[in-house]
Amino acid sequence: MNRRDARRGSEDAVTAADLDELFAPEVVADPYNYFARLREIDPVHWNERFQLWVVTGYEEVVWLLRHHELFSSAIMRNSASPPYPPVDPEDLPLFDEVREFRADQLVEQDRPEHLHQRSVVHEYFTPTAMESWRPFVRNAVAELLDELEPLGRMDVLTDLAAPLPVRVIAQMMGVPWEDRDHLRELADSILYMNRGEPYRLRPLTEGMRGIVEYAAPLVEERLDRPGNDFISILAQGEKAGIFTRHQVLVNTGLLLFAGHETTMNLICNGLLAFIRHPDQWDLLAADPGGMTRLATEECLRYDPPVKSTQRIAAEDVRLGGKAIHKGDRIRWIMASANRDPSVFPDPDRFDICRQPNPHISFGSGIHYCLGVALARMEGQEVFRALAERFGRFELAADEVEYQPSVQFRSLKALPVSWDRRSR
Repeated sequence: MNRRDARRGSEDAVTAADLDELFAPEVVADPYNYFARLREIDPVHWNERFQLWVVTGYEEVVWLLRHHELFSSAIMRNSASPPYPPVDPEDLPLFDEVREFRADQLVEQDRPEHLHQRSVVHEYFTPTAMESWRPFVRNAVAELLDELEPLGRMDVLTDLAAPLPVRVIAQMMGVPWEDRDHLRELADSILYMNRGEPYRLRPLTEGMRGIVEYAAPLVEERLDRPGNDFISILAQGEKAGIFTRHQVLVNTGLLLFAGHETTMNLICNGLLAFIRHPDQWDLLAADPGGMTRLATEECLRYDPPVKSTQRIAAEDVRLGGKAIHKGDRIRWIMASANRDPSVFPDPDRFDICRQPNPHISFGSGIHYCLGVALARMEGQEVFRALAERFGRFELAADEVEYQPSVQFRSLKALPVSWDRRSR
């Protein structure tokens, strides 16, 4: 990796505090400058404050992801580290409950368990299977926009980006239509899983308990009378001895959490990028049908829904010239890798015509995001519909704020207004 060795002489000019503060307000607001400095200086960096490796270079991240045998996904089962940032001391006993919930989710499994469990649900999420959902998603977007369009303004987060995935997930789970508001409340609570507030364990455990309580009778019903919904797929996996009952319940929660957060962030972050780059919005609006797929991929690269995720070293390994020891935690920063100038020319430019666009916003390797086709489709349908209906959007606030998370890139609100004239 000689291309970077010459740059490391400047590391002395940057203090450890500069490199190790992952949750500073300025880093949460704009992680890209911070991670660009880290990527330039030390793409495989030991963060002393949080006792973990931070991997920011594209080459290093992809290598890590494609060597799953060296880096375990079973963080909650194999790491005794306390939550970070710290939580309220009186809430620490709740962390054991969080560990149990998360440790049984599919994303926390290694092979061979991961292969067996993923094989149960894989066919449900293939691109062909997900494409059959496009009419439902398109209709859901149209219904939401029909209500919002006459108003001339909305909070994109609460009025569009949050309700859309809950409608889709409720349909996929085969739950009564009238329960979708309850599911959204549970989803909002489970979103605290990767936030930084010191009180976060309380709403998180309430959400986890709530989804387990809600899903339990549905699983019992699907065991005897299976349908073609996601809970039925998981229940049949339990019948085959691949899932335990608890794994069925927590993976129902995973669908609710992952499908809600990622789509919500894609829509909000993408539209904000278009607001800040009106020339790119004009390109999309000139040909929504032809440009939507490329535009969605650039939204995913430029300001991805998920900034980073974790692994734990399964054995001693060297990465980027650094000795990583068995048991060390590693946080790989996809938002940084997506702007590595060695892969993406002019990486800080938002360009919906960018081709090729080999971003890694959905990961890579055996843990490549299971819901990738659904997330892409939801983003495509929202951006296409907005471009067909509206002129330029304007931000109806002086600035925007982000949730204090090192894992997700989540706006707290996105108030916008628009020209009332429909296209």
